Amino acid sequence: MLVLAAAQAPAQSPAPAKARSMQEILDASKASDWRTLDPDNTLYLDLAAGRVVIELAPDFAPEHVANLRTLAREGYWNGLSINRSQDNFVVQWGDAAEDEKARKPLGTAKTKLPAEFTSTSKNLSFHALPDRDGWAPQVGFAEGFPAGRDPANGATWIAHCYGAVGAGRDVAADSSNGTELYVVTGQSPRQLDRNMSMVGRVVQGMELLSVLPRGTGPLGFYEKPEQRMPIQAIRLASQVPAGERTRLEVLRTDTRLFDELVEARRNRRDDFYKRPAGHIDLCNVPLPVRVPKG
Repeated sequence: MLVLAAAQAPAQSPAPAKARSMQEILDASKASDWRTLDPDNTLYLDLAAGRVVIELAPDFAPEHVANLRTLAREGYWNGLSINRSQDNFVVQWGDAAEDEKARKPLGTAKTKLPAEFTSTSKNLSFHALPDRDGWAPQVGFAEGFPAGRDPANGATWIAHCYGAVGAGRDVAADSSNGTELYVVTGQSPRQLDRNMSMVGRVVQGMELLSVLPRGTGPLGFYEKPEQRMPIQAIRLASQVPAGERTRLEVLRTDTRLFDELVEARRNRRDDFYKRPAGHIDLCNVPLPVRVPKG
């Protein structure tokens, strides 16, 4: 009877696999889960305190990025300054001269560019997040950038997440030439989405910008020249000798491993969290960066 009962007892289901932490996921990543920054699409903003590395986004703002490459190759920003640090908002740099005649010449760069608020490029692959968003019909990642998307017309745009880089403009939509760039250093101002030409994101060195003293003038502009942060140089990585480049890889956002990482942050299952959120905001998804092995 005991033998018969044992034979008829249902087999026990194996214990569910323990969810991996973000670090465990990254530790298990393969070389194919990472991508190397393109030197022609990478800007180095060199300050006395160190280097800020910016990945450019030509698929979203091709004319702006082309102009940025020209400005960098011709040394336009070298010797200019960071002129604005607005609390919980942005840091901005460019020519501080208010008189147009006193401003630095643009060289061969274009003086006028079209507004590039969204992209309808067929080459953009979009990797959607599972949760709803208040600012876009759909959100996810396109070419490694946090982005919004409207499936009805195919328009895609870079979201104003922490570290996003945009081109400053005046009231007119097409009043940007790329010389005035800003970086989001505060809580994501998503109301600016589809209102600015977004040119990239900071992948390393945000701490050098976020700690800058806040400007006391309107919109956080520095009121005195000595308050401004001098820019040593802004160059394309391809302009810099290979031995002096900052070697970085960024995690691809179109893989199963990245999906697992998103879920690990969306539903935290470590001992500290007593109730998983079941939701993640686009701008709270981590975008890991590492120094290549070897």
